[in-house]
Amino acid sequence: MLLTLLILPTSVTGSGVALPHIGRDTDASLDLLQWVVHAYNLTFASFMLACGSLADLLGRRRVFATGAVVFTAASLVSAVSTDIYVLDVSRAIAGVGAAALLTSGSSILATTFKGATRNRVFAAVGIVTGGGLALGAMIAGILADTLGWRSFYGVHAALMALVLIAIPFMGESRSETASKVDWAGTVTFVGSLFLLMLGVVEGPQWGWSSPGVLGLLVGAALLMAVFVVVERRHPHPMFDLALLRNGPFMALCLIPVVVTFSFVILLPLLPNYLVVANGDSSQAAGTTMLLMTLPILVTPLVAGRLVRQGWTPRAVFALSLACLTLGVAWLAVVLQPGIGLGALTGPLVLLGIGLGLNFGLVDGAVLNVVSPESTGTAAGFLNTLRLGSEAVVIAAAGSALVNLTQSWFRDGLDRFPAYDGGVAELANKVNSGDLADPLATLPTGVQPAFRDFVTEGFTDAWQAVLWASAAICCALSIAIYVMLAEPKRGTTVAGDPPADAASAADRHEASAQSLT
Repeated sequence: MLLTLLILPTSVTGSGVALPHIGRDTDASLDLLQWVVHAYNLTFASFMLACGSLADLLGRRRVFATGAVVFTAASLVSAVSTDIYVLDVSRAIAGVGAAALLTSGSSILATTFKGATRNRVFAAVGIVTGGGLALGAMIAGILADTLGWRSFYGVHAALMALVLIAIPFMGESRSETASKVDWAGTVTFVGSLFLLMLGVVEGPQWGWSSPGVLGLLVGAALLMAVFVVVERRHPHPMFDLALLRNGPFMALCLIPVVVTFSFVILLPLLPNYLVVANGDSSQAAGTTMLLMTLPILVTPLVAGRLVRQGWTPRAVFALSLACLTLGVAWLAVVLQPGIGLGALTGPLVLLGIGLGLNFGLVDGAVLNVVSPESTGTAAGFLNTLRLGSEAVVIAAAGSALVNLTQSWFRDGLDRFPAYDGGVAELANKVNSGDLADPLATLPTGVQPAFRDFVTEGFTDAWQAVLWASAAICCALSIAIYVMLAEPKRGTTVAGDPPADAASAADRHEASAQSLT
């Protein structure tokens, strides 16, 4: 199970590093390249709740085995594909397998281990998942530079084959109270998220005011409205809408959204900036990302210690959100072409500390502010919002970068008549991490000035996106801090008793210590 939970996050962080290699090999446009990342994130997020329901209904080992087969097969197809459309589809299928693996795997661990042993197991899960996030970009860079990008997905398939060998030794279990899967809710939710992402990704290509993009965004809104109606009327909805009235619960669920705007958007996108603006190799760019991912392995222990020493969970979350907000703002200040490790270390490490301080703690706190019969739904909603926000925000940030770089290039590209490509083509190339091809079309004497022009515009676009992210993080952080305030004595929140997350933090810290 730990091997599985190591593989899944590497696919999130590593695919972005491999994009420049995939683009040069397949000659794909930027929007098709982006779907290598978006397709996996979309299906991973969208099928979480449905796969959890199926695991309870059909059997957790059965769903886990199905997910492992699907993920392995999709990874093999990704490793041998030569067409970008086949690669995009295979990554979407891999996301479905990942959703089945994550939801059923967590349930298997929870039902297999009890007491202190379960605490140690889930401490190990947190550390291994953090390790996957930390190593994914570096491993993808090394493999892409040495063996080619296909080897990255080939390694996924090979490691998952070991998981398949172990499945027959697992016990089967299912919920005695599981109800039928809410297919109407699942279909409308997945459809809404898909249309929203497609509209965001294609906005820069089709035009934001084009009928196609407007139709997609309107369709996403309509399907979400239908989803709300369906969930209100369904006897066993996949999401209990009453949880939306629980202020502390919603505040805790918004913390991963701040993480997305500050931390997660950098994982697939910042390596491309380093490749273009610094001339780094994919391996070097992936290794640089360790600055923000390695702290995740340590700071969850610090969070547990702070709570044991008298900090309230609200104070720990406030410190975490402050680190994330200040980290992304700091990066906006120092980012420039040719930036070295010295300037990057401060903001990237601060971002890693910010994530690590709430990593694991927020999951335990969420389950403590809802009633016991709502814990499954609460955990599913948290993970859906976490992964769904990642999918949508990464797509939105990528689209914003394309729009902003196009605006910059449009005002100065005519100074380089030797370049025969258009503004949109250049913006797409740069945002996919490829400056080598545009430079190769120019005379040697023109290349330095052209490089400066491109990297300066690319940097301005990045700074604008980072400042916007910092502003959003600041606003959300203030709202979260206010919503986490203790209710007045004698009041309740949405029928769910307010609870102190300190016990969850104590268990998290003690479990990680015992594991170490």
